[in-house]
Amino acid sequence: MPREAGNVTKLRNLDLAYNKLNSTIPNWIYRCKDLESLDLSENKIEGVVSNAISNLSSITDFNLSRNMFSGNLPNVIGKLSKLRWLDLSENLFEGEVFELFNSRSNFLPAGLRYSSSLTELILRNNKLTGTLPESVGQLLMLERIDICNNRLEGVVTESHFTKLTQLRYFQASHTNLTLKVSQKWIPPFQAIHIEIGDWNIGPLFPMWLQTQKNIKSVDISNGGIQGEVPTWFWNSQFEFLNLSHNQFIGEVPTWFWNFSSQLGYLDLSHNQFVGEVPIISSLSWFWSLGSNNFSGPLPEVSPNVFILDLSNNSFSGGLSHSLCETNKNRSYGLMFLYLEENDLSGEIPDCWMNWPKLIVLNLRDNKLIGGIPKSMEVLSNLVSLDFRRNRLTGPLPSSLANCTGLLKIDLAENEFVGQLPPWLGMKFSDLIILSLSSNRFYGELPPEICYLKHIQILDLANNSFFGIIPRCISNLTAMVTGNKLGEADIEYYADRFGELLTESAMVTTKGNSYQYDKILALVTSMDMSNNNLSGDIPLSFTSLVGLRICNFSKNQLTGRIPNGIGDMKVLESLDLSENQLSDQIPQSLSSLSTLSFLNLSYNNLSGKIPVGTQLQSFNSSSFQGNELCGLPLLTNCNSGGQNPNVDTENDESNEDEPDWFYIAMSIGFGLSFWGVCSCLLFKRSWRHAYYRFSDSCWESLCVKLQIWGWI
Repeated sequence: MPREAGNVTKLRNLDLAYNKLNSTIPNWIYRCKDLESLDLSENKIEGVVSNAISNLSSITDFNLSRNMFSGNLPNVIGKLSKLRWLDLSENLFEGEVFELFNSRSNFLPAGLRYSSSLTELILRNNKLTGTLPESVGQLLMLERIDICNNRLEGVVTESHFTKLTQLRYFQASHTNLTLKVSQKWIPPFQAIHIEIGDWNIGPLFPMWLQTQKNIKSVDISNGGIQGEVPTWFWNSQFEFLNLSHNQFIGEVPTWFWNFSSQLGYLDLSHNQFVGEVPIISSLSWFWSLGSNNFSGPLPEVSPNVFILDLSNNSFSGGLSHSLCETNKNRSYGLMFLYLEENDLSGEIPDCWMNWPKLIVLNLRDNKLIGGIPKSMEVLSNLVSLDFRRNRLTGPLPSSLANCTGLLKIDLAENEFVGQLPPWLGMKFSDLIILSLSSNRFYGELPPEICYLKHIQILDLANNSFFGIIPRCISNLTAMVTGNKLGEADIEYYADRFGELLTESAMVTTKGNSYQYDKILALVTSMDMSNNNLSGDIPLSFTSLVGLRICNFSKNQLTGRIPNGIGDMKVLESLDLSENQLSDQIPQSLSSLSTLSFLNLSYNNLSGKIPVGTQLQSFNSSSFQGNELCGLPLLTNCNSGGQNPNVDTENDESNEDEPDWFYIAMSIGFGLSFWGVCSCLLFKRSWRHAYYRFSDSCWESLCVKLQIWGWI
């Protein structure tokens, strides 16, 4: 920021928002005593806020949001008695919120002389700690307080709201606060927006919400609330409602679905609601009912819905009524459709031209049959396609090749047939997840599969592929470099309310299947198990030094395990069992300190198991069915064939030898004992000190025994 600006001594308004400023606040700003409005938001300004900020005695609006300020919350701001609007959100401020409301703060009324002028206090997305002080309840003019996403804890009571008669917006979600108020409490305010998600509110429903006649937005998610939602609550004309992650039961009244015309955001997910959902509000854009017990047919989809999550319920019937019986002359805005884990049946409808903006389509874990419809070729924006665990059949249609933006394809556990088309590798160069396991695919693996430079999870297990593993496998760049920074997370933003939706994937490792989501970007996995692949493991395989999970089991692979396998330093799980691999286990395998699962059983391996810090820790079953010897097997590599832990020849030869350890210990004890006795015998001062110490110990013991009543 230019120093020359400091010459403007009568400056009243300074707005430098939405720039690329990356310094600290210059000192000349602190000298602008007539400054009434200061906006430095949306920059990269760093450092601490100087105590000199108290010089700005005339300031009313102060905005430092969305920068990189750090250090303790500047308590001197509390001395700015004319301040009406304070926004310090989305920085790195630390310390306790109490510092703004201590005894020196002018935010608080000094007796009855005056009342604070502060109307908006926004501190969200920092690292603030401590409790919310009761003195907040004395801010008579406060209309909005936002302390979301901080590290606050403690109890909030009715005293915190004593004089907040003007409060309209109370936003404090994603903290560790507990609300303890009477069930008969009548708040002094009439709020429009209440956001206390992640608070400990339950187990009873907060009945005080019935007193809020102007309420438009409520978030009481993850509040530990149990039981049915009161009937009166459903009558409110909400625009935003989040009741997710509680233990609500019962049905949602029919009139709520029919008359919630203003409801744009609804999240009832992760509860135990039951009943049918007849319709989706015409103005709704976010609709999440996932992980409940809703049943019946799918509701008809509104043309304005942006995100629709009906997953993990008991919806039944087909998809056509919900998705196809619409005005075909309109283009609908649906982008995220989650229908997984229901009882949906029938074929996938051929009306995807109605939903050309789709980004995510998840129909996993249903009872769908038939093939992939041709109209899906219009889904050029599609990023994630998940049809896992259905009864879908037929080959992969060429229409799918038009969805070139795909990052995830999961068609596992269906009945698809045919060879892998070359376009699978050529068209989807950005693909991160490809799971085609447990189908009826056959044929050789096309070399075009090596075009998948960003692939992190490649699962072709449980099919009928034959031929060799492509030698170009080293071109799978993401498995060479790994992903140390988590750069390949598949995330989607719903901009209107900042919703972040993340992708997940099923990965088989260490003999079990796991679902990865939060650390998905760190997972690299290759599974070609249970096919008919033959030939040797290509030497280029060992260049995949970023690979963490590898399963080539139950094939017909021959030759040696490549010597360079020791270069794969992050390998955690390796399964080469039930093949025809031969020769010795490479010594370099014993150097893999990250390896936590290994299975080389039922091959033609021979020789001694390499000695190292890792291989001997595995169960002997990892090596059985081979001609191997050495630990952890009981087979001795010597001709005698005895347990390698038993050395009878050495035991017999050492039987008559003297045990020098015990001899040395006896001599040392004798010398020490007589050394002490000699000192007491010949040195009078030592002898007297020893007797005094003995007498003192004995007297102390006698006193304690008398106190305890033992003598």
